[in-house]
Amino acid sequence: MMAKVARGAALVRAYRQMGRTGSAGLLTRLRAVPRLVKGVARGSYPGMTRSKLALMGLGVVYLISPIDVLPDLLPLIGVADDFGVLLWLAGSLLGESGRFVEWERMPEPGVPVDQITTPQGA
Repeated sequence: MMAKVARGAALVRAYRQMGRTGSAGLLTRLRAVPRLVKGVARGSYPGMTRSKLALMGLGVVYLISPIDVLPDLLPLIGVADDFGVLLWLAGSLLGESGRFVEWERMPEPGVPVDQITTPQGA
């Protein structure tokens, strides 16, 4: 039960972050997901591991799969596991894609603005 509350809290945090000034909105984050997946798979985006990407992929497969760990025929319990996976997946995707968009917006991706050196005479 506490795990589902934590997953819900992560989703709420990601949603609140979208409302902050300068933060990527929902549509921007959703459009960034394919680039995020590509960046993680290629190893060019250091903000997320391939294992977490694989877990997210398994979460998607679990949600669309007709085979369930807990069958939906069991009242509440069968739906609760699907809902828990959905909460985790949505919170993770929104949070990770938001961080990815911020990373992309850096003048030199991966290098904080205060650490960028400019050539002499520029």
